Amino acid sequence: MTIRPIATFHSPFSSKFGIPRQSGVVPQLKGTICFQPEYRSPDFIRGIEEYDYLWLLWLFSANNATRGGATVRPPLLGGNQSMGVFATRSPYRPNPIGLSSVRVEQVCYDTPDGPIIHVAGADLMDGTPIIDIKPYLEYADSHQDIRSGFTDTHPWQLLQVVIPEHIRTGYDADFLDIVSEVLAQDPRPHFHHDPTRVYGMTYDGHDIRFQVDGGVLTVIEILPELRK
Repeated sequence: MTIRPIATFHSPFSSKFGIPRQSGVVPQLKGTICFQPEYRSPDFIRGIEEYDYLWLLWLFSANNATRGGATVRPPLLGGNQSMGVFATRSPYRPNPIGLSSVRVEQVCYDTPDGPIIHVAGADLMDGTPIIDIKPYLEYADSHQDIRSGFTDTHPWQLLQVVIPEHIRTGYDADFLDIVSEVLAQDPRPHFHHDPTRVYGMTYDGHDIRFQVDGGVLTVIEILPELRK
């Protein structure tokens, strides 16, 4: 069996640190799907603008290696409790395939690079290979009043994000709002609790540096991202 990427995802995240751990939790995040040359005929996506949401199947291309073990340690459980890999959404899997639900914002059929799909709410890094796209169907894909395993008893705790006024100056309000929502998801490994440690997250050409003390995350500076 041969699986080849059909498209590449482009997003404001140049590295995987800081990307939301699930799609849809930061609905304002924008991204684009750009197809490989052999899939740039408009016929491949004819009618896709009639759907509000899509499923994206993609590859964890930024992982250095796949994981062959039976268990993983989910960050939501503090990284100290093992669960079966198939009972989690860990990126370290026997086959490094991700699944995300994204909202369709706009479909552009006629561009110099062929059809492009603009989406929102994605949890993909810039350059992620997409291996398939399927429409999201409400009658089949939406289930109410269901059990969700350990996430029912360990809800994700959002951080309070503080961006001092002197840092806010000069930045667009929409940019700062999205940065705040992303940081509120707490991008740190869950075993990190040092309030003096400075973290850096790259987003939309910026290096955003912050510290976390308890439930409060404070941005200490925003710098231009240094590209390698």
